[in-house]
Amino acid sequence: MKLIECIEAGAARLQAAGVAFGQGTLNAFDEAAWLTLWRLGLPLDALDDHAEDALTPGQQAEVEALIGQRIATRQPAAYLTGEAWLQGVPFFIDQRSIVPRSFIAELIAEGSFDAWLGEHTQQVLDLCTGNGSLAVLAAMAWPDVQVTGADLSADALAVAARNVERHGLQGRVRVVQGDGLAAVAGQRFDLVLCNPPYVNAQSMAALPPEFRAEPELALAGGSDGMDFIRRLLAELPAHLNAGGVLVLEIGHERPFFEAAFPELEPVWLETSAGHDMVLLLTREQLA
Repeated sequence: MKLIECIEAGAARLQAAGVAFGQGTLNAFDEAAWLTLWRLGLPLDALDDHAEDALTPGQQAEVEALIGQRIATRQPAAYLTGEAWLQGVPFFIDQRSIVPRSFIAELIAEGSFDAWLGEHTQQVLDLCTGNGSLAVLAAMAWPDVQVTGADLSADALAVAARNVERHGLQGRVRVVQGDGLAAVAGQRFDLVLCNPPYVNAQSMAALPPEFRAEPELALAGGSDGMDFIRRLLAELPAHLNAGGVLVLEIGHERPFFEAAFPELEPVWLETSAGHDMVLLLTREQLA
């Protein structure tokens, strides 16, 4: 069997089993390709170079077993491989933190909100940092800034610290534990990135097993998804310097956000999923 045929067979099994995607891939073929290439020890961007490679019976059996594990356990593929990629950058991941997939990552890479930044942008906070991926990407994108990654979960911060070390950024990225902005009491920032728990209660109840495998703390945002965000917006002005901005991801919860904060007029930032996922607010708007 050729590698491409093995991937196609795996994709068919995933599709037939009804597994859920959205934690690094969006469809059965990409998920099967990820698992197959990882199991064979090949680079994830090497499919075209190896598509026609013939697999040994042993290799084929290993891939089939991993696809079977994905189906049987309903664990996200990233938890099975111990690695996730965001904007081409690899990150360690396990069940202690949410699988990184924030749209803020692509906005950083594309410079989508650089117009609000400048020489005054020195201190960056990645609130609800999870596995630290946005903190790492921010430090990579802006070499002159200092980044703080904060999270309530000590388990998630252990994963984040591992990723900071993996990318050699210990001198510029620190991780701190605490409940929301209490983790950075008395400190001010020029840019705050936040991908908080925002899933509303009805959506939480309907999540497929793959998403329920992630820490609920990182997902559940209360009845309307806005519990954490209400606290954040009320407390944030005291933590932002003049000219400071907040870049906030809210997923599919724009109607709930607008109902909760009708007085705010954020800038909605365009992402690959549309213009309803991530917003920007200035300190002046919040104050």
